[in-house]
Amino acid sequence: MQKYFLVIPIVIAAVAGTAAAEQLVPIKIKDGSIDQPLTAQAGNPANGATTIADRKLGNCLACHQVTKLKAEPFHGDVGPTLDGVASRWNEGQLRLIVVDPKKVFEDTAMPSFYRTEGMHRVRKEFQDKPMLTAQQVEDVVAFLKTLKE
Repeated sequence: MQKYFLVIPIVIAAVAGTAAAEQLVPIKIKDGSIDQPLTAQAGNPANGATTIADRKLGNCLACHQVTKLKAEPFHGDVGPTLDGVASRWNEGQLRLIVVDPKKVFEDTAMPSFYRTEGMHRVRKEFQDKPMLTAQQVEDVVAFLKTLKE
């Protein structure tokens, strides 16, 4: 009997959407939060929803349920629902979770979307590139902020 692991397609899909090489913005983590936006341009919630739903970018729906995106098929249940996430976390905490969730949840399987160091088993063409651009991170955070209970 063959065994299939959910992690493999999630990682492949997420890596396939790796952001073009860009200079990473220095990040300051303070008290479990990244309080300063990564870009001068405010995040766009509509673009963030697109990134979350895109199987080649955020691929968040592979693991998370988002009722607001019910038109998108195949929501996962490996991770917690994102419904109400803005009622549980503030903007800076949401930004840190997207940038590097292991700083908040040590044992999480969720990938880091804006990190290039300390990564393991990254294909050569994706090395030294974040999965999302700084603007995409801000767009995702802007969308997540709309998910209140």
